[in-house]
Amino acid sequence: MSRVAKNPVVVPAGVEVTLAADKISVKGPLGTMTQVLKGDVSVVREGDQLLCKAIGESAQANAMSGTIRALLANMVTGVSKGFERKLTLIGVGYRAQAAGDTLNLSLGFSHPVAYKMPQGVKVATPSQTEIVLTGADKQQVGQVAAEIRAYREPEPYKGKGVRYADEVVILKETKKK
Repeated sequence: MSRVAKNPVVVPAGVEVTLAADKISVKGPLGTMTQVLKGDVSVVREGDQLLCKAIGESAQANAMSGTIRALLANMVTGVSKGFERKLTLIGVGYRAQAAGDTLNLSLGFSHPVAYKMPQGVKVATPSQTEIVLTGADKQQVGQVAAEIRAYREPEPYKGKGVRYADEVVILKETKKK
């Protein structure tokens, strides 16, 4: 059995878990999320814990049990606490402004970039060079952050661009004469 799947997922107070034959739903104060279960894994509830068990001895079932356990843990954390991703703009004239569900970016192009937020992800700009993305779905928050970063990735000589708040950009040495 997967070592990851051996750890139970603790369900905190205020979070409802509904188990069905082929899917699991998690409902909490920040929303509702569902996950389709494959035939290789069974999820059992024991008190306030969820246990994922592989059906059979195959390597596929073993791997999927750990994957489903990680997805369930992220769902429970997402609907109870939520996930947050911070981006920083580095460069002269690079600015961000949140207007409702649209993020307006000035990244040195000849045109402004307007990014429409998908359902479930909220954006805030505490300052003109900071972007904070929040949401219940970890994968979706990370994907939105990656799409925003892809507009202007940090370049290796001056470090200008959009980067994650915890990202370290190693600068190259310039060419010598």
